[in-house]
Amino acid sequence: MFVNRMPRYEILSEDALAVLDRGWRRIVSEIGVQFVKPEAVSIFEAAGQKVDGQTVFLDPDFVLEQVAKAPSEFDLQARNPANSVHIGGDHMVFGGVYGPPFVRQRDTRRDATLADFRNFTMLAQSFPELDSAGGVICEPNDAPLDSRHLDMVYALATLTDKIYMGNVVSGPNAADTIAMTSIVFGGREVIEETPAIISLINCNSPLRWDDRMLDAQFEYSRANQPVILTPFLLMGAMSPVTIPAALAQQLAEALSGIALSQLLRPGCPVVFGSFLSNIDMQSGSPCFGTPESAIGLLCTGQLARHFGLPFRTGGGLTSSQTPDAQAGYEALMTLLPTFLAGTNFVMHAAGWLEGGLVASYEKFVIDVELLRMLQTEFTPLEIDEDSLAFGAHTEVGHGGHFLGAAHTMERFRTCFYRPLLSSSMNFERWNRMGGKDAAERAGEIAAKTLDDYEPPPIDDAVRQELEDYVLRRRAELGD
Repeated sequence: MFVNRMPRYEILSEDALAVLDRGWRRIVSEIGVQFVKPEAVSIFEAAGQKVDGQTVFLDPDFVLEQVAKAPSEFDLQARNPANSVHIGGDHMVFGGVYGPPFVRQRDTRRDATLADFRNFTMLAQSFPELDSAGGVICEPNDAPLDSRHLDMVYALATLTDKIYMGNVVSGPNAADTIAMTSIVFGGREVIEETPAIISLINCNSPLRWDDRMLDAQFEYSRANQPVILTPFLLMGAMSPVTIPAALAQQLAEALSGIALSQLLRPGCPVVFGSFLSNIDMQSGSPCFGTPESAIGLLCTGQLARHFGLPFRTGGGLTSSQTPDAQAGYEALMTLLPTFLAGTNFVMHAAGWLEGGLVASYEKFVIDVELLRMLQTEFTPLEIDEDSLAFGAHTEVGHGGHFLGAAHTMERFRTCFYRPLLSSSMNFERWNRMGGKDAAERAGEIAAKTLDDYEPPPIDDAVRQELEDYVLRRRAELGD
C-alpha cells in the first residue's frame, strides 16, 4: 500500500476552524440529528441525550467524548497477509468504484451484470495500485435482488485476496457478510481481533440516519468491523450552497454517526467519511470534479486530523458520460487533492463515470494510470551525492549528451516513470499502430488484463464452506 510522506496541504486558519466548530455544535444541539431506528434513539436517551421522537439533540461535549474513544489508526486484514492494510496516519488505501447500476464498455452503455462485477473484481486484483476491489463495485442486475449480496461477497472473497467492503443494504445482509468473512478467516473471534471488513454507512443528508443504514452499522460496529460514516452532501441540494455551511453540516452528521458506533462498542474502528460536491444550479444535476469539491476535500482532511480520525474522501470522480478528456481532467481535479490531503481511505479510485451511475472498463484503466503517476509524484525526492551525478558531467563534458553516459546506462530502466497507458510515439508510428486514442488503448489493456488474470489460491475447504453457506442462505431467502 502507498504511504504518503509528503506535507499535507491545509487551507483552514485557526479562526476558520473555530467558526466551523461553533457551527456543528449549534446544529447537533439546536437542530438535532434524526435516527430512524428506535434502538439508536433509546441508546442516546439512555446516555443522557435529549430526544424528541426520532430526533436526538446532542450535547457537543458528549459527542466529543465518544469520538475520542475511536482509534486514530487501525489494521485491516486481507486473506493474503501481504495485502493487509493500515488505515490512518500517512497510509492511503485505494478501492475501485462503488455502486453503479450501469456499465460502459467501448460505445455500449448497459445494465451491469454479475459477470461485470466479477470482471471488475479481477481487474482490482490485477493492479497493485489498488488495495481493494471495493464492495458494490457495480449492481449485478441479473442476480436476484434478495440474494445478490451473497454472490458479491463470494466473488470478493474468492476472486481477490485483498481487503473488501461489506454489504450495507440491510442488517441481515451485513450479518451475512460477517458470517462469510468469518468462514474465510477461521472464525468470528479472528475478525473481531483484527477487522477484515470495512463498510460504507451513508447519511441521508440533511441530518438523517435511515433505518437500513443503521441496521447495518449496528451489525458491523458490534462485530468490531470498521464503518465509514459518510454524509452525502451535494451543495445546493443536501446542504446549503456555501462550502463552510456544508463543512459544518458534514461535521455534525459524521461525528454523530461516529458517536453512535462508540456507544455500540467503545473503541471500535471508524472512518470519518466525506462525499462532498455540488449541483449544477441551472439543471439541478450533480457535478463532480469541481473546484468546490476539491476545496471541500482539502478542508475535510484538515478537519479529520483535528479530531484525530482516519478519513475517507476523494476518488476519480467525473460527470462525463464517456472516458474522454473531461473524464480525465475531472478525475485529476479530485485525485490530486485526495493526495494533497493525505486521504486514508479512497473509494471510487478507479472506474467511476457519469456521476457514479456507470462503471467503465476504460475509465478503470485511465484511473489506474492516474494513481500510478500520483503515487510516483508523491514519493519524496531523495537528494544525495549520488543523485547529483557529478561524475556524469565529468564524463560528458561541455556540449555533449548524456544518453550513453555510465550514470544513464546504470539507471535508464528505472529513472523515469514508465506509463501503463499513455503514448509518446511520434505521429507516423502512432498512425501505423492504428491511431488509437487513450480510451481505446485502455479498453485493450482491460481486456488483456482479464485474459491474463490468475485467481489467487484459496483453501478448497474454505471455498466449499462458502458455497454451502450461499446455497443455504439463498434457499432461506426464497431465491
